[in-house]
Amino acid sequence: MSLKNPEMVLIDVDGTLVDSVPDLAYCVDRMMEQLGMPVHGETKVRDWVGNGVERLCRRALIGQLNGEPDEALFEKAYPIFLELYKENTSQRSQLYPGVKEGLDFLKKSGYKIGSVTNKAEQFTIPLLKDLGVFDYFEIVISGDTLERKKPDPMPLLHAAKHFGVKPENALMIGDSVSDVKAARSAGFQIACMTYGYNHGEDISLAEPDALMDSMSELEYLLNPQNIETAV
Repeated sequence: MSLKNPEMVLIDVDGTLVDSVPDLAYCVDRMMEQLGMPVHGETKVRDWVGNGVERLCRRALIGQLNGEPDEALFEKAYPIFLELYKENTSQRSQLYPGVKEGLDFLKKSGYKIGSVTNKAEQFTIPLLKDLGVFDYFEIVISGDTLERKKPDPMPLLHAAKHFGVKPENALMIGDSVSDVKAARSAGFQIACMTYGYNHGEDISLAEPDALMDSMSELEYLLNPQNIETAV
């Protein structure tokens, strides 16, 4: 796998920077309890994360990845979840091993760094701040920052315009098919983490340009000896 040397690197949050499932699963199960419904547990919730908390809530109510709950039930459940998550955004979540090393490498190497996530801003900013990585990013684009979110390319292209970087000179780092689709549509390169949230599917099947087990591998992946020189 080879990459062209990027000028800008955008990084997803859930499943890429942060293992946020412990907090999300806690909130899902407390919501289900308040509704008098069976809880799911962390293993199931892990396969439902990646498209924002509204979609997660809907999946929890029907107990599966695809489909829609009764709308009246959702209207009752969603405020309960939001209130729970507001108080439990970062109580149990942790940075993945190697994240700080990868961010430090990008910063010292002079790359333009941004974050693009489908998580709502009211949860994204506190989470990044609580885990000590907010200041690495010159721009943070959340799921409700723009009219559309990943897999639409709009958030990625917005970041590219912000930095004055051509899409072909940009790299997206994510963990899901949504990230791959967004990057491909935007004309970005895409590197994926092997450990993230992709609804139980092997992310290599989405054929990203590169795979990493840890963000500490960025120092090797973006080493001039290991990349193609961008024209």
